[in-house]
Amino acid sequence: QVQLVESGGGLVQPGGSLRLSCAASGFTFSSGTFTMYAMSWYRQAPGKERELVATVTAAGGTTNYADSVKGRLTISRDNVKQTVYLQMNSLKPEDTAVYYCEAARGYKVYWGQGTQVTVSS
Repeated sequence: QVQLVESGGGLVQPGGSLRLSCAASGFTFSSGTFTMYAMSWYRQAPGKERELVATVTAAGGTTNYADSVKGRLTISRDNVKQTVYLQMNSLKPEDTAVYYCEAARGYKVYWGQGTQVTVSS
């Protein structure tokens, strides 16, 4: 069973930075390898729906971002370490949310348990 474990969240002041990590494991012949999965970060703030923040394609050649985070957040993947990162700079209070990692390959979709990011002075 594919497992995703997020880490790196915490409390940071406005304008600060954090780097989130999502370690993936449990890939098998039936599930496919890590490199076959597009990887994404989502976030969910209290009282709001979960929203897509950033995606990196399976090959790692293309990234996409929500307009609200363009220029501040950067998604990347290390296929050797089977890990996806989200570098978060110039953080704002409205970035406060639980951040989730997602692995997707067709109908196969896996989620992590989330990591809390709080931006506050």
